[in-house]
Amino acid sequence: MMIPKLQIALDNLTFTDAINALKGVAQEVDIIEVGTILLCAEGIRAVEYIKNMYPDKIVLADAKIADAGKIITPMMFDAGADWTTIICCADIPTVASALEIAKQRGRDIQIELTGHWTKELAQEWQKIGVRQVVYHRSRDSQAAGVNWGLADLEKVGQLCKMGFQVTVTGGVNVEDIQFFKELPIYVFIAGRAIRDASSPVSAARAFKNEFEKYW
Repeated sequence: MMIPKLQIALDNLTFTDAINALKGVAQEVDIIEVGTILLCAEGIRAVEYIKNMYPDKIVLADAKIADAGKIITPMMFDAGADWTTIICCADIPTVASALEIAKQRGRDIQIELTGHWTKELAQEWQKIGVRQVVYHRSRDSQAAGVNWGLADLEKVGQLCKMGFQVTVTGGVNVEDIQFFKELPIYVFIAGRAIRDASSPVSAARAFKNEFEKYW
């Protein structure tokens, strides 16, 4: 299995805080995510600035697009995003239009699995050519004390068996990595576990060391 990629989530309330969070640690990660919170706070200019600052990194705009795929998707790509996200409740035509635009531009989309979704719906995404999905333990679930469990492992495993490139996110800590060690995870996302660490560089390297240990 390939070693998973490491993505840092910038869910900061200001662009200044986001840039400060990236200082020194950007070179340790593979993907820089302009999180939904940052997008709401600062707009798509945050995507443009970060891509200009780190042109060699994959930059993801976590827009969680639910509608108007033909309008919002190119907005994210025009700002410099390499990938953007579509929420799992979006209608198939919305997903298809976003995917078509991504293919035309050599970019990609991810289906953000926040909320209800089914295997049958995942099969529909697969039929139209979606490659990436993001398995997400929500921020509010984390706050309510919901931990990773066997149900998560089964769902992620099912998505992997279907052939999706699966990203895992939702309060992921270094200690959580071994839980997924039997699966070909494509990307792990860490936000606060890196940003709020006393040494973000050391925290990012700890994730990478865990990846190398199990993959």
